[in-house]
Amino acid sequence: MVTAQTPQNKTALRDQLMTARNRRPLAEVGAQAAAIAEAVLAVPEVRRAGTVAAYVSIGTEPGTTALLESLVAQGKRILLPVVQPDLDLDWAVHTGDLVTARMGLLEPTGPTVGVDAIGWADVVLLPGLAVDGGGYRLGRGGGCYDRALGRVPVGTPTIVLLYEGEVVDQVPTEPHDRPVTHVATPAGVVRLRA
Repeated sequence: MVTAQTPQNKTALRDQLMTARNRRPLAEVGAQAAAIAEAVLAVPEVRRAGTVAAYVSIGTEPGTTALLESLVAQGKRILLPVVQPDLDLDWAVHTGDLVTARMGLLEPTGPTVGVDAIGWADVVLLPGLAVDGGGYRLGRGGGCYDRALGRVPVGTPTIVLLYEGEVVDQVPTEPHDRPVTHVATPAGVVRLRA
């Protein structure tokens, strides 16, 4: 339900979750990244996927380095986002080389393939700060992934990577918010919606 307070509620929840993440010891971030990678790699849709849209984690986000390395080793084509000036996401095939980009993000060096390329993915892995049981995800507030998720065909698994405690009762939502189908935490992967 959208209320006049929704943007403020999102900001308050973001602040709370970011504070908790920033307090995580780096050793814990690494150990939990390994557990998340193991859980995601065991998902049947991920095992069958030829193309996976993913992202490169930064800071204290749930780590994706080992996960990306495993997906590449399995011969999967990986699409990584390239943030555009309007905060939309273009995509490029991951070749192993990354450069530091705006907002401290790491992006692929190869040519971009278009904003609609996310629709080629058999599975989409995405960042977030929280998710609720209905699949509503709280991001960092730029709307990048909500726009990108609008280009994902219905039925494509969309998996947000989070820590324990980031699955919440309710995420404040607005009309532009797009739900995801799964959440991956160190405890495993849970289907949120069909």
